[in-house]
Amino acid sequence: MTTHIFIVNEQSFKVHLEYLFVGTGAKDKDIDFNGTTLSELHHQSENGLVSMMADFSRIRKDDFVIFYVQAAKNNEGKFYGIYQIDSEPFHEPKGTYLKAELGKQLTFRALIKPFKVFAEGISEWEALDEIKGIHSPNQMLWSLIYRKLKGNRGNTMITIYEAKRLFHLLESKNNYTEIQGHHFTYNNGKQESNDASSVIYTGDSTHKFDILQRLIHKKQTGKAYESHLQMYLVQNIGKNESLDKVLKIKSNTLDWIGNEVSCGVGMQRIDIMFSQNKDTISKEIVPIELKAVPASEDNIRQISRYIDWIEQYYVPNMPSVIRPILICPQSQLSPQTINAFRNFNAKANGRYLPLEYIEFVNKGTTLEFRNIVY
Repeated sequence: MTTHIFIVNEQSFKVHLEYLFVGTGAKDKDIDFNGTTLSELHHQSENGLVSMMADFSRIRKDDFVIFYVQAAKNNEGKFYGIYQIDSEPFHEPKGTYLKAELGKQLTFRALIKPFKVFAEGISEWEALDEIKGIHSPNQMLWSLIYRKLKGNRGNTMITIYEAKRLFHLLESKNNYTEIQGHHFTYNNGKQESNDASSVIYTGDSTHKFDILQRLIHKKQTGKAYESHLQMYLVQNIGKNESLDKVLKIKSNTLDWIGNEVSCGVGMQRIDIMFSQNKDTISKEIVPIELKAVPASEDNIRQISRYIDWIEQYYVPNMPSVIRPILICPQSQLSPQTINAFRNFNAKANGRYLPLEYIEFVNKGTTLEFRNIVY
């Protein structure tokens, strides 16, 4: 299960705890693209909103949630937890429910439930800078360090091994003593039980969001749609039988999914990456490069860099077979691109599996994905 870090302030954190939900939004934009091909937004604003929706679409029921409460007045920024997702992601109509209490509009939401709740949070210093117990740089919480360096993404996933470390830090900080209760709040820098004054979330949690028709429209009209494709895939991986067959995902084996996975202090990000259990003792990690244009030789350079990072930072903490995938729209592969793919595979030397190439084509109101032999 994926662990998601939600960035909040002291005001909104209290509301999240008392009403047991998480959320994200884009100022006053109330657009979810459900069943529509149209958008009133400038393409840059739309891509930003869709990227935010993609982040939220990676959420699955029973995933873990940790809040990072930003520094304010006399309180330094801290991580608090631990909660679990208790619903499918939904679109809160107009995002106005609890808007005044939150001090912001959060259009995309999911309900949560307590897992292990601790009074004390851990500071950024303790989580990101303190190196007690760290024996190698690859054991540091790089997902959060990269986020801090780049200063973006209010909903960040962390890897399974990073989550284990963060959970351990929270447990040890609180002497392995959890707060008892079912409802919680936040006061004076601490989480505390709120059973006596509990409230119930009464917003609309039934309205789902979907990007498919907008994606197909942008593809058909020759406009950029890579962020839309990412959202569609992140939302459907592990849930869509035909897609899972192409991606070789077996039923109930998916145990982690991420999007825009930072893999360096520059701007390098893996579009989508997921982990699944191959059997009872082994795992595979699958980096996916997405393109809204035909495949090219340059794709290999990007994928090679991703594999180098995964080998150095991910595999030592989570031993896994690396299975790279490239997904592009249907086209005729050039001889040069085919040679690049084959040369990439020839250099593997057991480090990774051969590159899997997948093409997609729109069939009416759906997308069809196909494995291509090259």
